Amino acid sequence: MTSAPYDPATDGPRVTLKILVAGGFGVGKTTLVGTVSEIRPLRTEEVLTDAGVGIDDLDGVEDKATTTVAMDFGRITFRDGVALYLFGTPGQKRFWFMWDELSLGAIGAVVLADTRRLNDSFASIDYFERRGTPFIVAVNCFDGARRYRLEEIRSALDVDVHVPVVLCDVRRRESAKEVLITLVEHSIRSGGTAAARGDSLPIG
Repeated sequence: MTSAPYDPATDGPRVTLKILVAGGFGVGKTTLVGTVSEIRPLRTEEVLTDAGVGIDDLDGVEDKATTTVAMDFGRITFRDGVALYLFGTPGQKRFWFMWDELSLGAIGAVVLADTRRLNDSFASIDYFERRGTPFIVAVNCFDGARRYRLEEIRSALDVDVHVPVVLCDVRRRESAKEVLITLVEHSIRSGGTAAARGDSLPIG
């Protein structure tokens, strides 16, 4: 008996992994999920209104008209049968209560960063460090944003040397895929666990 070659269109994924996409408000989480997803992404966005004035920090993202209020969801399947389920977390502080539930079963996280608003990354980094969740930092290269060396960014964010820090453009599918591959490889090296660890709301 010979085994048939794997066909993702008919066989379904052999392995499924859950990944979180986190980061500050307006950093590109929804865009990353939508760029790589092979299915129509599930999005829970609402239009920004005057109710968010004084609550939502729009400094640097003044043109943003919507915000994720629950999560973004997408899926990408690689040729070897590994399917990644992507969950984009809400970036605003008032929705952080959802993070613990979204984190259940995740093997790791991508923390998206914007060099114009690096401070917005600290809450996500602190959260995953406290939970012991493997994560990488992916710097989304916005048009017009100043470019920095990766070691400068690592130093500014004060992340350990074993945590990968990469550059990306989440609008480009191949760039976004490389981010996800980097995270999976890092999670494997780190012995990533799917177990939730404690009640660890982000601090910020």
